[in-house]
Amino acid sequence: MISSDNKNHWENVYETKNPDQVSWTQKKPQTSLDFIKSSGLGKDASIIDIGGGDSNLVDFLLEEGYENITVLDISAKSLEKAQERLGDAASKIKWIVTDITAFEPTESYDIWHDRAAFHFLTTPDQVSKYTNIAEKNVNHFMIIGTFSKNGPTKCSGLDIQQYDEESLTEKFEKSFKKLQCITEDHTTPFETVQNFVFCCFKTH
Repeated sequence: MISSDNKNHWENVYETKNPDQVSWTQKKPQTSLDFIKSSGLGKDASIIDIGGGDSNLVDFLLEEGYENITVLDISAKSLEKAQERLGDAASKIKWIVTDITAFEPTESYDIWHDRAAFHFLTTPDQVSKYTNIAEKNVNHFMIIGTFSKNGPTKCSGLDIQQYDEESLTEKFEKSFKKLQCITEDHTTPFETVQNFVFCCFKTH
């Protein structure tokens, strides 16, 4: 279980910083959108964004006509910010405040999306909790983006676990088949560059 210190860390980040002050902000999460579209699933597909925070992904998914979206984050404040930004449209989204390793889904998901949450799990216990939850609750596709072996070793002052195509695939190989992996540079709002590896998997 991630400690309450961790929750406090993220609440503090979202209380005190605007999107242009945190490294993970993307104006348009194009890679994520491309992978979701390439799944070929309809607009009624159930999609969950793990560690979505106040990411703009949900805005673009709504714009594209997706109707069944859940956003999960450890920080209630991050989800409040997203809800404020979306206004009335926020009522179309399911919002879940929990630590991903303690998540007890009440439904399964056609697409599981995670950009930059999984790499914060740095112990074998945390990783196995995450993979177990995903294995039981993903119907079709999983899209995961983490810092690559050429990326940073920390984010927001916390240690992270770097991955490459091989090591990320290996973590999920029991229940998922790799479809495609790419690496990409993310330019932060402070004009620094972070290298990510993004993989799309399909359930066996």
